[in-house]
Amino acid sequence: MLFFLPAASNKKVGFTATKKIGNAVKRNRAKRRLRALFLEYSSLLKDGTYIFVAKQAIDETTHQKLKSDFEKVLTRLDAINKKIQ
Repeated sequence: MLFFLPAASNKKVGFTATKKIGNAVKRNRAKRRLRALFLEYSSLLKDGTYIFVAKQAIDETTHQKLKSDFEKVLTRLDAINKKIQ
């Protein structure tokens, strides 16, 4: 899940995972996976505030599926400056 608020100046980002995901190890892994995807796409993103919320399914999701879902969410919220290749 992603919350996006456009802004004029810079990018701010936050990552969160609830206890529903599991213990601290699973929550931190979920946030690390989201952080890695954000860094991969950060040059394409518009300025604004991004809040990523990890859901329970992230633990079983493959990297390819997670990456395609990440792209879909960013496109749906119109948070991308350029077309993804």
